[in-house]
Amino acid sequence: MGREIEKMIAVGLVWGATNALMRRGALIWDKALKSSPPPNASIHPLFSHLQKWLKLLLVWQYTVPFLLNLTASATFFAILGAAPISLAVPVTNATTFAATAVFGILLGEETRVLSALFGTLLIILGVYICIM
Repeated sequence: MGREIEKMIAVGLVWGATNALMRRGALIWDKALKSSPPPNASIHPLFSHLQKWLKLLLVWQYTVPFLLNLTASATFFAILGAAPISLAVPVTNATTFAATAVFGILLGEETRVLSALFGTLLIILGVYICIM
C-alpha cells in the first residue's frame, strides 16, 4: 500500500501544478483572443467555437500542462485498481488542492498567502491522518 500512497501524492502534486500552469496558459490565450479581430459574423457559431479551442491548443503554455494533467489522470485510474477508493480519492484530491494553492502562490497569483498556507498545512495533516 505504501507505493500506492506515494503514487496518489505524486498524482495530486502533478494535478495541482498543472492546474496552476493551465490557468496561466488560459490567461495567455484569453489575452490573444481579446487582441485579435472579432470573429466573422458569417461563420457558423459552432465553427467559431471550434476555432477558439484549436487556438487554445496551440498555446504551448496551456497544452503541455494539459497533457501532463491527462497523464496523471491515467495514472490515477491505474491506482484505483490497486487501492481502496475511500483512501485514493481523499488523499489525491487533498494533495491536488494544496499543490494548486502552493503553485499558484509560486506563480505570483493574487492569494491570501497566510490563509492558503494555513489551509495547506491542515490538508497535509488530514492526508497524514488518512494514511495512518
